[in-house]
Amino acid sequence: MKKTSIFAGLLLLSVSGFTADLSNGKALSAQCSVCHGKDGIAKDPESPNLAGQSALYIEKTLVDYQKGMRQDRRMSIIAKALSMQDIKDLAAWYAAFEVTVVEPGI
Repeated sequence: MKKTSIFAGLLLLSVSGFTADLSNGKALSAQCSVCHGKDGIAKDPESPNLAGQSALYIEKTLVDYQKGMRQDRRMSIIAKALSMQDIKDLAAWYAAFEVTVVEPGI
């Protein structure tokens, strides 16, 4: 039930008065680049790629880290310092990347 209410809250935030600021998202992403890569493509094998991910997914994930519903030795600390506007901006920044997929030639 808790997860459903957080998801519903994020969905409401997505359609409420919050508008994402890509410039701020880009600036905030500098702290993310150590693990997730400069353009959201991770070099660290323990870190996921963020480029091209759904903004809603990134928002929910960061809120889950803030609330302690998801744990990671680094992200649990980093997410706590983010405001909801920061989360919205970061999510929009990474969602704005276009990722091309090439099917393996088998």
